[in-house]
Amino acid sequence: QVQLVESGGGLVQPGGSLTLSCVGSVLTLDYYAVGWFRQAPGKERERVSCISGATGAATYADSVKGRFTISRDNARNAVDLQMNNLKPEDTARYYCNVVVDYSSIWGRGTQVTVSS
Repeated sequence: QVQLVESGGGLVQPGGSLTLSCVGSVLTLDYYAVGWFRQAPGKERERVSCISGATGAATYADSVKGRFTISRDNARNAVDLQMNNLKPEDTARYYCNVVVDYSSIWGRGTQVTVSS
C-alpha cells in the first residue's frame, strides 16, 4: 500500500527554521510531482509548494516565496521542505501529497507551531 509519512515538525520561535520530510513507501517519489500543503485551524488546506516529477521545477505560494525551499532526496525517497524565517502565520499542520493514477494520496501530516 502506498504511504507517505511526514516528519520534522515542531515548536520553533519566530525567525527560526525547520526542515520537513515526506518519505514514500512502495512509491518512487522521483517519478511524481509532490506537493506540500498546510492547514491551520479553521482554515482551508492550502498548497505551499510543489516539485514536478519531470523537470524538478518548483513552485511556491506567494506567502512563502524566498523563505521555503522544496527539494528531493532520492536516496531517501523523500521530498523535503526547508522552512526559514518562520512566522506565526506559518503555524499549521503540514501534509505532503502525490497523485497516482488519479488517486490523491496524503500523509497524516506533521504539526508546525511558530510561537515565542
